[in-house]
Amino acid sequence: MGRNRHIGTWPRVLVVIVVVAVAVIVVVVVAVVLVVVVLVIVAVAVAVVVVVVVVVLLAVIIIIVVVAAAVIVAVVVTVAV
Repeated sequence: MGRNRHIGTWPRVLVVIVVVAVAVIVVVVVAVVLVVVVLVIVAVAVAVVVVVVVVVLLAVIIIIVVVAAAVIVAVVVTVAV
């Protein structure tokens, strides 16, 4: 009788092992997915920052060029007059 009970506990142990293994796999997969999502968000944020910086630099360059052109035109008009 004791032997039968001992044999009967093995399926329970296997079920516990399988459940724990599946739980660990699920936790690892969820962790990996979360890490990938965070990395994608960070990459998108960095890309947005880079785009904003480039646009601001282009705007500054355009403003400088326009101001320089206006100064040149003003100097030429002043000298011509």
